[in-house]
Amino acid sequence: MNRFGQAAAGALLGLALVAVALWIARSLDLETTPDAKADGGYVTGFETGYGKPTGLVRWITTVDHKDIGALYLLLGSVAFFWGGMDAMMIRTELFTSSVDVWDAETYNGLFTMHGVTMLFFFATPVLFGFANYFLPLLLDADDMAFPRLNAIGFWLLPPAFLLVRFGLISDIGGHIIEPVLGEAAARPFFLLKPPETGWTIYTPLSAEKPNPTINLMLLGLHLSGVSTTIGAINIIATTFTQRGDGVEWSDLDIFSWTLLTQAGLILFAFPLLGSALIMLLLDRNFGTSFFALEGGGPILWQHLFWFFGHPEVYILVLPPMGLVSLILPKFASRELFGFKFVVYSTLAIGVLSFGVWAHHMFTTGLDPRLRVSFMAVSLAIAVPSAVKVFNWISTMWNGRVRLEAPMLFCVGGIATFIIGGVTGVFLASIPVDLIYHDTYYVVGHFHLIIMGLIPFGMFAAVYYWYPLFTGRMFNETLAKVHFWLSFIGVNVAFNTLIVLGMLGLPRRYARYAERFEPLQQVATVGAVLIALGTLAWVWNMLQSYRKGPVITDADVWNLKEDGFFTREWQWLEERME
Repeated sequence: MNRFGQAAAGALLGLALVAVALWIARSLDLETTPDAKADGGYVTGFETGYGKPTGLVRWITTVDHKDIGALYLLLGSVAFFWGGMDAMMIRTELFTSSVDVWDAETYNGLFTMHGVTMLFFFATPVLFGFANYFLPLLLDADDMAFPRLNAIGFWLLPPAFLLVRFGLISDIGGHIIEPVLGEAAARPFFLLKPPETGWTIYTPLSAEKPNPTINLMLLGLHLSGVSTTIGAINIIATTFTQRGDGVEWSDLDIFSWTLLTQAGLILFAFPLLGSALIMLLLDRNFGTSFFALEGGGPILWQHLFWFFGHPEVYILVLPPMGLVSLILPKFASRELFGFKFVVYSTLAIGVLSFGVWAHHMFTTGLDPRLRVSFMAVSLAIAVPSAVKVFNWISTMWNGRVRLEAPMLFCVGGIATFIIGGVTGVFLASIPVDLIYHDTYYVVGHFHLIIMGLIPFGMFAAVYYWYPLFTGRMFNETLAKVHFWLSFIGVNVAFNTLIVLGMLGLPRRYARYAERFEPLQQVATVGAVLIALGTLAWVWNMLQSYRKGPVITDADVWNLKEDGFFTREWQWLEERME
């Protein structure tokens, strides 16, 4: 099938999906839906005589912010496991220096899917899940500003996820079926290869490679960008217009400040990524030349991608910073030290994040004067991040620190963030970056943030709010096992990658020099520890949901003693009365 045939088939498929969506919308009797109460219809949100639908219908049709928050968290957890499986398959291949587990094509597909899944379908949905569930509670709002738009934003994500993963699903399915049913049965699966472009989708490779699943991946990423932008608009509108009577700007909690800043970054970053994806789709299918040499050139893609890509790092890291800033004082029995400076540093990161993208491109031949300016901003953005670290340490200083599970993850996240941040400062220096660019040093630095502070902040929030989510308490011993396995695993795996990078090992290759094999095996052991910790977490969450001790008092963390019994816990207390 030629390019125009593929495009026509894609257009027909899109029209068919739209037609199905319209038919489903018409089939729903929206006029007979009773008016919801002010709480958005959560559990008792309808007048007497009415009730929310039960079972699957409830979850498909809900517009309640808590339900949608739970759906985001569920999808993010699925993506976390799927992306984690990709990572373990990658580490399995890298355990030895030769390509003897997966072939090179499958390895490249795993590498691509791991990055895309973790960034777009794990981290962002989980953060949006916390935002949807808790932002109205923290603001004393009835619901998100646009409940139906909120639901649409979520339901765009599952099809986007399947579009992105479709090629790898097909490829892995073929590998499973071939030994059992033979080559003939597996052949249809192998017709669709996974995208092998890398998660950065660099041109000209991504523009010229004929693999049709690259088109599916680009469409899925574009759809996820639309979903994320819708969510950001809702967060901004909710924060500005839905605050309760007693919640002034001066009363806004630190997590809400970071969510507001994140949403602002999304509004500027994601539409640019969407535009770049459309241009790449046009280059691939309609013969345009946005990223051809006679057009903008392959470097144009890097400028557009990284103008989104580096703010994306802060889109992901700012809410976990907010979670640490919210939770840590509760277990240090002290107010957050320098609250205003933490807020100002959050806003400063948001502004500066759009002036650092070209430090990813120091080796592309940019004008030296431009490189110096980007180096200066890249070094400067470390300052507001350091402000947060010093404020967190100062909050714990002379405090009555309780090393409960949420606090352990906060402290562990700070420790990994310090290492990841300091190694990032070196990469902001042009001479150092020219040496370490495209080595495992970059992988180690990045993962100390993306698998350090970000998920550690998320796990701290999950444990902190678990009694509020479920009405039950988790197993504290198992939670600490989860922490120590994760903390040790992250440091073993990714500090080892930093050492490999300093020794000069290039990243992204399935085959490497045999002398690096022992350190690669150490890194794989660290990855196994992370996986074991994650399994302990899943078991704890599921078993505690079934059999955990039922809470009888909303003040499960003794927050009233220090005056930290905040609005979301007050909401729980009212529901328990």
